[in-house]
Amino acid sequence: MKRRSFVQYAGLGTGALMMPSLLLGNNIPAEALLAPGMDVALKKKMADVALNTAKSLGATYADARIGRYLNQYVFTREDKVQNVVNTESFGIGIRVIANGTWGFASTNAVTEDGIKKATEQAVAIAKANSKIQKEPVVLAPVEAYGEVSWKTPIQKDFKEVPISDKVDLLLSANAAAIENGANFVNSALFMVNEQKYFASTDGSYIDQDVHRIWPTFSVTAIDRAAGKFRTREAMSAPMGMGYEYMDGLASEKLEGPMGIKLYRNSYDIVEDATMAAKQAKDKLTAKSVEAGKYDLVLEPNHLGLTIHESVGHPLELDRVLGYEANYAGTSFATMDKWESKNFKYGSDAVNIVADKTQVGSLGAVGYDDEGVKTKKWDLIRNGVLVNYEAIRDQVHMIGQNESHGCCYAQSWEDVQFQRMPNVSLEPGKEKYSLQDMIKDVEKGIYILGRGSYSIDQQRYNFQFGGTMFYEIKNGEVVGMLEDVAYQSNTQEFWNSCVKVCDKDDYRLFGSFFDGKGQPSQVSAVSHGSSTARFNGINVINTGRTI
Repeated sequence: MKRRSFVQYAGLGTGALMMPSLLLGNNIPAEALLAPGMDVALKKKMADVALNTAKSLGATYADARIGRYLNQYVFTREDKVQNVVNTESFGIGIRVIANGTWGFASTNAVTEDGIKKATEQAVAIAKANSKIQKEPVVLAPVEAYGEVSWKTPIQKDFKEVPISDKVDLLLSANAAAIENGANFVNSALFMVNEQKYFASTDGSYIDQDVHRIWPTFSVTAIDRAAGKFRTREAMSAPMGMGYEYMDGLASEKLEGPMGIKLYRNSYDIVEDATMAAKQAKDKLTAKSVEAGKYDLVLEPNHLGLTIHESVGHPLELDRVLGYEANYAGTSFATMDKWESKNFKYGSDAVNIVADKTQVGSLGAVGYDDEGVKTKKWDLIRNGVLVNYEAIRDQVHMIGQNESHGCCYAQSWEDVQFQRMPNVSLEPGKEKYSLQDMIKDVEKGIYILGRGSYSIDQQRYNFQFGGTMFYEIKNGEVVGMLEDVAYQSNTQEFWNSCVKVCDKDDYRLFGSFFDGKGQPSQVSAVSHGSSTARFNGINVINTGRTI
């Protein structure tokens, strides 16, 4: 009987986007993470059992996904280790089309008998479902790739790094925060390795080795006399990288105003925790914002969340079509807007792309969970809505005959379905730095990091906070602000984007645990951007009392 490891990590996320779902798998010792998985030749043999069984039972299409999912999570608080979690999940998921209808079943009995039984169940489910199916499934064609493989290009495998090194690093970050005035600090490392094998009756046998990492913390400073506290979250990003992300390379650091350090493809957690403690203390005495209209300068770690909620989710085709209505709503970006070919989602400065190939991103893979080779495509070009995010059984609905390659399942035991790819704002083409942007602002606010947010069921009207806020007056940053949130609607907001910094400022933000579907599945996705300016946005004071 399969055991499930349930771990909740409270206090690090600022919204549902950043909170981990249930962590599933068998608890194993750390050294078992290094044990070799099933041989590729044996995976092919087992996958063929599923494909051949499905065809013999009348299925017109079948695919099999053999997955080994390895997780290691390390949790600390102040000078103590709270938990170290190592899990493994292994099994096979089988999806078929019979009588024009999908069927799916899975099993952790990866043997010929176990696979045959699961395949029989998948075909039986498809045939039963076909009795109420109104239209047959239409699959876009896909190339047969034969036997191929893909790996995340990592320098350090987290599984080979001793747990003691990871604990020491987190505790060093905690100590640095306490030494610089923090009252409380908790920190964590999330590390994932997905070993995925896909085979289909279309003729592909795809072996992939995917790595992801997310270091994070939350620092709290308390003013006991005033009876209040402030927190500062980590300025890290979840990344599709190996443990080398923790090297803290000076070459990957950027300098922001007032000595703020920003991180790109390498993260210095001790330095960030030191800054966080000082900034959390500064927040205790920061000036409360005056509500009104401001020009907002939004850095990538903050803007990624806004992109995720106001662009990434509303352009999922299943949400546009209403299939996702029971979980976080539908979308204002309806088909008529796309069909018009002139719907101004944003200003001319707004160019947003989907990209499942971007090196270092969470969503980077060679092939999706339908065996489609991943790619990059436009969603918004010069402010105009030009495409959606769609998979093999959806693209015919928008007159296309090629999947976008964004199908994903959180594990072997879950059916794959359409998920958000990496969705990013392209940097400006002309040379333009953060310092140049600040000089051009007379009355504005520079916002860093993610905060609480809300958005309506059509992904239109929204409110976003942040981690840190700095007032800009006459082209200069003059001090820290508190109690800031901005309100807008998606179209108004993106049409107010007047400038985007160049590629030298480009950085990734991401979500390790983006949820979708019922029952909900999680996926990992990145959002890249350079710092961008939005003029005349309504800012409210969240600390004001009646």
